[in-house]
Amino acid sequence: MRWRSFKKSEVKLAFPMTIRTSLYLAMLILALTGCRIQQQGRVLKLAHGLDPSHPVHHAMEFMADRCKELSDGELTIEIYPSGQLGSEQQCVELVQIGSLAITKVSSAVMESFTEDFQVFGLPYIFRSREHAFKVLDSEIGDDILKSAEPYWIRGLCFYDAGRRSFYTIDQPINHPDDLKGLKLRVMKSITAMNMVKSLGGSPTPISWGELYTALQSGVVDGAENNPPSFYTSHHYEVCKFFSLNEHTSIPDVLIISLKVWEKMSEQERAWLQQAADESVQVERELWAESERKSLEIVQQEGVTVVYPDKDPFIRKVEPLLESYRGNKKIYDLINRIRAVETD
Repeated sequence: MRWRSFKKSEVKLAFPMTIRTSLYLAMLILALTGCRIQQQGRVLKLAHGLDPSHPVHHAMEFMADRCKELSDGELTIEIYPSGQLGSEQQCVELVQIGSLAITKVSSAVMESFTEDFQVFGLPYIFRSREHAFKVLDSEIGDDILKSAEPYWIRGLCFYDAGRRSFYTIDQPINHPDDLKGLKLRVMKSITAMNMVKSLGGSPTPISWGELYTALQSGVVDGAENNPPSFYTSHHYEVCKFFSLNEHTSIPDVLIISLKVWEKMSEQERAWLQQAADESVQVERELWAESERKSLEIVQQEGVTVVYPDKDPFIRKVEPLLESYRGNKKIYDLINRIRAVETD
């Protein structure tokens, strides 16, 4: 189901709500408030669906500790991991109405709110990890973080979510031609589907929770994701080839309710933003170590890791990037990103 966004001037939530979802939200609104003032200061609630062992969760813990330290206890963050306060979709809904202060989503999810985030799903838009970080830390990244404000969402920072590559059941991907005839699971993102099509594969949107079974039963021939996700999902038990062509680098984004943000003082905003910015560097180090360990473990479990030449993949998707020439906003972003130099 495609996520539906609403603007400040509208009363509709981001997603068509079932009766169950409506009741769930009503109960949470009664039980929670996105931020509250206590005698000792303001408390922000942060909820997400990741396991407490995840690098992003550890970065959020660092942010919470740093926020408390910077504010001398006047601004604190309570973290609820593992979907305790609802699914990703429900958390975004709660953020929009101000009943939850902060959550984490993939940048691919944010495409439903503002097209600016589409640029992150374009293949090989970043030349390297260093190029990606420099872009995200620049005015370009800041502009994209703020682009969802018409939908009551403000981005705080980007977290590294690695580089996505193809993994397959019984054949390696050394060249784009190897993708022909293969059904490959993708996120429910138009950008992701177009990317796989441009490389010659057959994109098949399947929810993450259903993917293991889909691979096991042969509904799809493979998928694409980063090494830690490949490992923690146990997809390596079915897919024995991981081809590190690294076609996309789609970051996670930490978002705050604009309703909550506007209630905060300038000093509180400064404390929170500084803590978030510092947590980015911590998360990047944790993520790099997680990638290294994940690749090491899956190889021990019998997975063949392939390092294909990226040039044929880059040439193959160039027409896809050029197809955005008619979209001035996205094409300008593409050119701004390409113009960013690294040392």
